[in-house]
Formats: sequence, C-alpha cells, structure tokens
Amino acid sequence: MELYIDDNQSKVNIGEDIEKELFRVVKKVLEIENIAKEYEISISFVDNETIKKLNRDYRGVDMDTDVLSFPLEDNIDVGGPTLLGDIIISLEKALEQSKDFGHTLEREIAYLTVHSMLHLLGYDHMEEEEKFIMRSKEKEIMKQLGIFKKEKEES
Repeated sequence: MELYIDDNQSKVNIGEDIEKELFRVVKKVLEIENIAKEYEISISFVDNETIKKLNRDYRGVDMDTDVLSFPLEDNIDVGGPTLLGDIIISLEKALEQSKDFGHTLEREIAYLTVHSMLHLLGYDHMEEEEKFIMRSKEKEIMKQLGIFKKEKEES
C-alpha cells in the first residue's frame, strides 16, 4: 500500500506521528475488508474554505464539510499499486468536531479516514440499510484499532 499525505493548509497544526497513524488506519480498513491488492491512496488536509469550494464544485453543496472522498471509478493499472482514490479532510472542521465530541483531533482524523476509506471501497450511507452497514463497519474498524469515542481521563 502506498499512502500519500499532503498538508495544504496552515490553520491547524497536526502532530508528527499522524502519518504513521493514518498508515495504520488505512491498512486496517483494507485488512478488515479482506483486500490483499496493493492500492495507492492520497489524503490531503485542507481548510474549511477549500473543502467548501470542492463540495460546491463536485457535489453541488455550497457549504463546508468534514471530509470528501473521491473514488477512482476505473481502476487504472500504472504498473504498480492500483489507484484507489483521494480523501480530502478539513482540519478546521475536524478540530471543531473533536472539541464538540470531547475527543482528540487525532481520533477525529482517524475516524474521518475510516469513513472515507469505506466510501472509496464502495460503501455509502444514503439509504438506511446502507447507513447501518457502513456505521457498523466504522465501529468495528475503530474498535479493532483501539480507538474509542471518548478517551479515558487520566487519574
């Protein structure tokens, strides 16, 4: 698996270990989905303004969002790993949500990455049945990663 991470924003600082954690998250999603094929995935961090523009241009929704997934419809063979798609995460929105939910930014980024990886693999949540399946998979993956909704407070 090849993972490319690009930080295209300057409003939210992320820790140095984020690349290792994202690699672990993406690898776990592929493992749980029983995917042995080698894939190439890119994750870009942007600000709210950029993700709002992308959301408007590609989905027709003129508002910011936390994450966008761009699966490649055609698996392009370039002689190496298959290009799976792109994940775009607004770090501003992720930080805001992490504070609202009472957990760390790193946990929020991990969850958004799991969510987007499932979209890249063809899952959706537009219909109730699809939503149930996707949410169940998200919970299982986060559990196997050992990442839970609220981190335990130190004693």
